[in-house]
Amino acid sequence: MAQPKYLSGDKAAIDEFLSRFDVFLFDCDGVLWSGDYLFEKVPETIEMLRSKGKQLVFVTNNSTKSRQDYKKKFDKLGIPAKVEEVFGSSYSAAVYIARILKLPAPKNKVFVLGETGIEQELDSEGVSYIGGTDPAFRRDIEPEDFTNIANGSALDPDVGIVLSGLDFHVNYLKMATAFQYLQRGALFLATNTDSTLPMAQSFFPGAGSAGAGLVKAIGREPLSLGKPSQAMMDAVEGKFQFDRSRTCMIGDRLNTDIQFGIDGKLGGTLAVLTGVSKKEEFLAEGAPTVPTAYVNALGDLMG
Repeated sequence: MAQPKYLSGDKAAIDEFLSRFDVFLFDCDGVLWSGDYLFEKVPETIEMLRSKGKQLVFVTNNSTKSRQDYKKKFDKLGIPAKVEEVFGSSYSAAVYIARILKLPAPKNKVFVLGETGIEQELDSEGVSYIGGTDPAFRRDIEPEDFTNIANGSALDPDVGIVLSGLDFHVNYLKMATAFQYLQRGALFLATNTDSTLPMAQSFFPGAGSAGAGLVKAIGREPLSLGKPSQAMMDAVEGKFQFDRSRTCMIGDRLNTDIQFGIDGKLGGTLAVLTGVSKKEEFLAEGAPTVPTAYVNALGDLMG
């Protein structure tokens, strides 16, 4: 496999690389920012690409924020973006549930393991749900809960889907309830299965880690609707109508962002080194996932 092209500091190579694409798909965490820390020259780079007539789509696996939440963050950090340009894993899951699965009522309610971003996107698609941020599930499990969950009196008979995402309030009550729904035949979906989350210039457990206990208990993996799932790629392409051969995926994580672009047969992929993956991983002989090119940071595209 060909070695990826190193672009930082090489203006001619950068210009040639950018000229190959009309559309750029961006990861956010680890590429544009880490938590509330904005990486250098990100707004200028976004503006530069727009000035060249490029179409930009922000494709994120972070399920804790809705598209509207992301718009607020873009505004706060001074990054020019529109709500319509954001495509998150929560939105991807909501679209899949509402428009693809289309389970017959009433067995089409969702039990949510996650934050308000998932709830907002389910609301936007008219999907009913329980769990999530409901205070009734943000507490310690009590002895009577075991009995009521086991006999079904604490369960909603209309739940047909368990949707697992990044949950900052993981607890045994939520996991036990979700486990019972799955045992009773509910479909098992995940917004994404990232092992870690880049935050505050460090790393924290991601959605895959938050849902690992449930995966272990039920003995099977959920259908993931975030990167690198091609269900997400199909949904993004369906909404934005782009030529894959003229599209580039930009990301910091090899097994999600870069694999997403490779599996989707995009024209190219660009790795940045401000997030999860290090260059040693894709420069090593026999590396399973290798980007087309890489830069130290997104701002290096300014030349």
